[in-house]
Amino acid sequence: MKRFKHLEATSVDEAAAALQQYDSAHVIGGGSDLMGCLKDNLWMESPEAIINLKTIPGLDGIRQDEDGLHLGALVTLTRIAESDVVRNTWPGLAEAARKTGSPLLRNIGTIAGNICQQNRCWYYRYPDKLGGRIDCVRKGGKRCLAVPGDHRYHSIFGAVKKCIAVNPSDTAPALVALDALVETNKRTIPIDEFFSAERGAVSTVLEHEEIVTGISVPHPGAAGRSAFRKIALRQSIDFALVNCAAALTLDNGKIATVRICLNGVHNNPYRCIEAEEYLAGQPLTRESATQAGELALAKAKPLLFNTYKVPMAKAVVADTLMDCLKQA
Repeated sequence: MKRFKHLEATSVDEAAAALQQYDSAHVIGGGSDLMGCLKDNLWMESPEAIINLKTIPGLDGIRQDEDGLHLGALVTLTRIAESDVVRNTWPGLAEAARKTGSPLLRNIGTIAGNICQQNRCWYYRYPDKLGGRIDCVRKGGKRCLAVPGDHRYHSIFGAVKKCIAVNPSDTAPALVALDALVETNKRTIPIDEFFSAERGAVSTVLEHEEIVTGISVPHPGAAGRSAFRKIALRQSIDFALVNCAAALTLDNGKIATVRICLNGVHNNPYRCIEAEEYLAGQPLTRESATQAGELALAKAKPLLFNTYKVPMAKAVVADTLMDCLKQA
């Protein structure tokens, strides 16, 4: 790890000013992803400074009001998973937080950090110290090395700018399904517009001096239901092979509104638009949920070694929808 300045900000404005002062700087909340990036010398340009956000008061609150749920950027995944407020009204989000990482990681990992972490690929994240830099396309190389190489855990919906690394977040699909808003020191961003693998190494639309300050989730209403499922080799401790979140409302036994999101299958969290359009106005049954799973994967373009993800994703979409039906 190369040397850098460590600054402790006392306000969001101070942290943003510090980011603006340096050409290469990052903020740190929980640090579970950032520290790994630093230790492995991941970036082409090492940061000059790291700005600590944990010293800023007021960024770690959980609040419910008539508009919905308000989460501070530094709320840990453990607190979200164990919050009665979240579990009772937004169970899909609580379950996604509970399924993220190990208990130790959930104790330090924050909700903002979980949605801002960089995409996962063993070529991109290969440690510099184990034989030198691997210049994949995300590091300025000319091609994605996973396409002709080992792509078992990579995108089944094609590449973005030649890269087939996947978004690894568990809470991201839950927040997409729940139609959340990401609040920063500059603007409010609909969650559907927040993720942007198109920018190369960066996985979100955040500008250099922009800091996530909180996340708002609208109230689902009395008829609202949500659920989350994850498939991983070692349950929650591993990144997902496939995960899925769904949120819906029922009216007289039929689906009035529905949002479905997969992750671990593409560069960005993947909205299942065709499945949502099919389910609107339908009763939710095992048959309709299974058909929704088929439609969700209709545009899949798997490679030789990740074809297994297609039937897996179809099944997890159907099962997640049926979990919504089980809720009282």
